[in-house]
Amino acid sequence: MRPRRDRSLHDRVVWQSASLLLAYPDDGHAARLRTAADLIGQITGAPAALLGETLAALRGAGPMALATQYVDTFDLRKQTTMLLTYWTGGDTRNRGVQMVAFTQAYRAAGVAPPKHEAPDHLPVVLEFAATVDPVAGRRLLADHRVPIDVLRRALVDACSPYAPAIAAVCATLPGVAETQSRTLLGTGPPRESVGLEPFQLTVPPRRAQGGV
Repeated sequence: MRPRRDRSLHDRVVWQSASLLLAYPDDGHAARLRTAADLIGQITGAPAALLGETLAALRGAGPMALATQYVDTFDLRKQTTMLLTYWTGGDTRNRGVQMVAFTQAYRAAGVAPPKHEAPDHLPVVLEFAATVDPVAGRRLLADHRVPIDVLRRALVDACSPYAPAIAAVCATLPGVAETQSRTLLGTGPPRESVGLEPFQLTVPPRRAQGGV
């Protein structure tokens, strides 16, 4: 068994690699892939193989096609949103409270919440866990383990090249019962329409990935 300290470092490399691979393919895409490749070379086991699958798929795709695919996958389909509180809060008032938990975790660690992405955006949370506060970051990821697995299953169903990267993240977290994620994927998030506008996914501003 790997010592706990080594496991923590290993998981942080997995999280940082996944964050880079899950970023929007803008002008910094090629540089992020090179960094991800270097990081993946430092880890072993199933997570390394899974991240390598996504890396190879992204390297083999044209930039315009990849950007279109990214928006279609993560911005236009609710089932594959990377906003973690969507699955736990949905269209209810509770979602706002859940979002606050992320911003509080960032501030408690001494960093400002992201300005150009939602605080519960998975790549942001992964980068936070990898580079700022691995304890608080792991807690946020573990608390949203079921939504992360829902995302993984939805990406697998869509034959998305990003599915292996999400599976690598799942491998660093506690397991969940298969019925939990399948049920949530089938029924959808909580709903509360009284007094609220329906929740709509929007295409978030694009930026270079450079910290939370």
